[in-house]
Amino acid sequence: MDDIIGMARAAKKRLKSNFWADCKKNSEEAAVDAKIKGISEIKVKSRLNDKVKSEIKGEKQDEFYLKVKELLDAEGEVSDAIGRLTDKELYESLSYEEKQRYNLQLSAKYLSALQKYKKEKELEI
Repeated sequence: MDDIIGMARAAKKRLKSNFWADCKKNSEEAAVDAKIKGISEIKVKSRLNDKVKSEIKGEKQDEFYLKVKELLDAEGEVSDAIGRLTDKELYESLSYEEKQRYNLQLSAKYLSALQKYKKEKELEI
């Protein structure tokens, strides 16, 4: 019950603060900018919609993505990114098979974060 009341209060706060009007205005401005720059307006609007949805749900950017973003902003794509992103303490405590699994999972997460980063840079968000 408390969750519903909290969600209702948050929705009322968004209405009072012109949250939706601001979202619409930002979306339209981003679409105009995208058109000028020759970027797909639909992609830009979709990305903004995703950001609004995550903001409403209270989601925060995951810590791993922020590490990857910091690395890419500082040095760009580097050949030893997986090594730099590895949790050394955890890695040393793993068996050979677990290390292989950890590397594969870390590689998949890195590729996903890299794709998200490139998409953000492409749309300049």
